[in-house]
Amino acid sequence: MKFWKDKKFLKSMLVVAIPIALQNLITSSLNMVDTLMISDLGRTSIAAVGLANQVFFFYMLITFGINSGSAIFISQYWGRRDIPNIKRVLGLAITLSTATGIIFTIAGLFFPEFLMRLFIKEPNVVKLGSEYLRIVSLSYIITAIGFSYSIALRSTGRPNVPMKVSAISFVTNTVFNYLLIFGKFGFPALGVKGAALGTLIARIVEIVFILYVVYSEVGPLSARPRELMDWDREFFGRYLRTVSPVIVNEGFWSLGQVLYSIAYASIGEEAAAAIQLTITIQNIFFVLIRGLANACAVMVGNKIGEGDKEESFNYAIKFMTMSTTLGLILGIIMATTPDLVLKIFRNLDPSLYDTVKILLIIMGSTFFIRGTNSTVIVGILRGGGDTKFSMFLEMGAVWLVGVPLAFLGAKILKWPVHYVVILVILEEVVKFAIGVPRVLSRKWMKDLT
Repeated sequence: MKFWKDKKFLKSMLVVAIPIALQNLITSSLNMVDTLMISDLGRTSIAAVGLANQVFFFYMLITFGINSGSAIFISQYWGRRDIPNIKRVLGLAITLSTATGIIFTIAGLFFPEFLMRLFIKEPNVVKLGSEYLRIVSLSYIITAIGFSYSIALRSTGRPNVPMKVSAISFVTNTVFNYLLIFGKFGFPALGVKGAALGTLIARIVEIVFILYVVYSEVGPLSARPRELMDWDREFFGRYLRTVSPVIVNEGFWSLGQVLYSIAYASIGEEAAAAIQLTITIQNIFFVLIRGLANACAVMVGNKIGEGDKEESFNYAIKFMTMSTTLGLILGIIMATTPDLVLKIFRNLDPSLYDTVKILLIIMGSTFFIRGTNSTVIVGILRGGGDTKFSMFLEMGAVWLVGVPLAFLGAKILKWPVHYVVILVILEEVVKFAIGVPRVLSRKWMKDLT
């Protein structure tokens, strides 16, 4: 616990972690407000929007892979104040994110029914989810571009900007959700379509503000198109060798999460709705852990870029200790206060309420493991450039442990959803048992610049 006396470390950590945590809190609160408003429409709407958003979740995790991989380079280049290469990496991130966005937009816009039927066969859920997906898919490309700039701003020491922009987006989405879901102040009552339109409007406002802030002054990210595209085959190859494992990692990890949703939805509409509510609540608790993990990636990457591997290792141990401690505290709160949390959701069926309550107790009891894993994989291993190991660790745990157990519990054993969730948590136990020794070995420290 000596790190509590390390004022330099604490100051650097808080400067990065707090804005990121607040941004995550705003984003998670936005999802909470969406779910809260939609819950008034019934469990069919909760299940429909939750499952439709699995498409967005899959897309955003691939985009996160592209941009968190790019952030490894940007953090290390920022440690050396190498502005031209920061702009080149940003350009690559925007290009790959936009290309991915085009594919998912076409799928969501023209084939929403097909995508929904991959999750669930119940006609009412498919119909509502398709209506939501067709509209919200129009936000995918602009969301990806804004995300690229947000991650780059964090990695160059300006995490306050994405936080403020997320706050603006939160207010915009909440207001338009209220107006368009329920038809207030003369607006039409559009139900789940209104929720999708609220999201689209908020994303447009978000990208306008981010681009205004970045280009209203001369900074490391205010690049002209020529600077963003100024990369040759050698630079692109070096970028791809490091970033591709992260993209593959996030892509297959998120696909595994989508398959979990399919397994849960096969149990029934109530199980799908219960998982959606539980994940929404759990994400609120997870915001501080995400802040620590992202701050860890930036600070560890900066130190490696400066050539100080010993301090990088010290930072890694400090962050891992903090995330485990914080995970224990937050997990205890989650597991002991489900009734208090669920009071904010109105009109829940009694059986749905009871299922979510059990899930929150289970999730809270094992929360510290997930918190530690997040910092180890996203913060330490990726921040240190050890992207291949983190890829094999996450993919192996999901596809060799989590996914088979999820379908075993849901399809073969026909267990209720809370027992299936316990099986899936074994994935996190495996990652914990392998990831922590990797950090202690110091083999993850790789200078990419």
